Amino acid sequence: MLKIVKSSLFALTATLALTGTANANVEEALANICTIVSADDKGELRKKMRAVQSDYRLKLHDYYSGISCNGQSLIRTALQNNAVEVGTLLVKKMPSRELGEPEKDGKTLQAWINENGLQDHAIAKELMDRL
Repeated sequence: MLKIVKSSLFALTATLALTGTANANVEEALANICTIVSADDKGELRKKMRAVQSDYRLKLHDYYSGISCNGQSLIRTALQNNAVEVGTLLVKKMPSRELGEPEKDGKTLQAWINENGLQDHAIAKELMDRL
């Protein structure tokens, strides 16, 4: 009986340690994503997204809400930096139902775009087509 308890505790500890390591590695893999979005480097963003998907089995919608670039989401960052190619790619890769949901500040992307007068931006148009 004691062996079973010890084995179970060891397995649980090992699992928790691996989970913590995996989260740290994902964070490292996504560390410079804000720079990539700001620079409008579509090719590098695709490589980053592919690497995270193959290494950690995560798609964009799995980690999108957890990333903040100076307090803004990736799509908002793309809009602010006029990163049309990257912003368009992000809008196309995100599920449309998630594009209509409020972000951390409680505003939807559409409301934020209207509030900032960005309705004529190419990314905003792509977003409106998806919604």
